[in-house]
Amino acid sequence: MFTRRDVRGQFTPDPIPEDVLSRVLMAAHYAPSVGFMQPWSFILVRSGETKRKVHDLFDEAHREAADMFEGERRDIYRNLKLEGILESPINICITCDRDRAGPVVIGRTHIKTMDVYSSVCAVQNMWLAARAEGLGLGWVSIFNQKRLKQILEIPKRVVPVAYVCLGYVSHFFDKPELQSAGWRPRLPLGDLVNFEGFDKGADDAFAAGLLERVREDQKKIEDDGYRGDFAT
Repeated sequence: MFTRRDVRGQFTPDPIPEDVLSRVLMAAHYAPSVGFMQPWSFILVRSGETKRKVHDLFDEAHREAADMFEGERRDIYRNLKLEGILESPINICITCDRDRAGPVVIGRTHIKTMDVYSSVCAVQNMWLAARAEGLGLGWVSIFNQKRLKQILEIPKRVVPVAYVCLGYVSHFFDKPELQSAGWRPRLPLGDLVNFEGFDKGADDAFAAGLLERVREDQKKIEDDGYRGDFAT
C-alpha cells in the first residue's frame, strides 16, 4: 500500500502475461460492494486506434484544465505528465452499471451513489493487486466523460468510473510524483482523525494516545522511504 504509485511516464512495452492480468482482474472483481450488487465491468483497450482517440480526448481536456490554474501552479501543471495512455500496453475502463442489481438494492435505498462508490472499491483492489504483481497503474480522469462513453460505446445507464493505464514499468518513484513536484504534501493523518464528531479533537486518554501513535507511525513511514516498515 505504501509503495503504490499513480504511474504516468515509466511504462515499458513488455506484454502482461495472461495469468498476471487474470489475477489483477480477479482482485478487482472480488472487491466489496454494497448490497453485493457488483456493478462493475472492465473494458480492456489494446487497440492503438482506440488509445489514440482517448489520448486526443485527454489532450483537449488537459489544455482546458491548465487554464483553470493560475500563476506558478499553471506552469507546474503544464509540465506534469498525467497519463500513459499510449505507452502502457493495456488501458482499462472500469464502469458502473446502475441498473444491474435492479431498482431497489440493499444499502442503496437512501444513498443512491453507493453503486458508484462500490465500483471505486474495485479500482482500489485492482491498483493494489497490480502493485503486488510488479505492475504500474495510472488513473486518468481528465476527460469529457460523455465523449469517452461514445468512443467506448458505453450504454446510457452505465457510468465510466475510472480509466486506468496498466503495464510493467522501468521503476517506481519513492514518493508520489505530485508530492515530489511540490504540488501538494502528504497531509498529517493526526489532523484528520476526529472523535465523536467532525473536527473534534482528542478528549480522553485513548484518543490522545491514538493520535500520538498515528503521528509516530506516519513519521516512521516517511523516514523509511515509504516502504512501510513501521510495525516495530
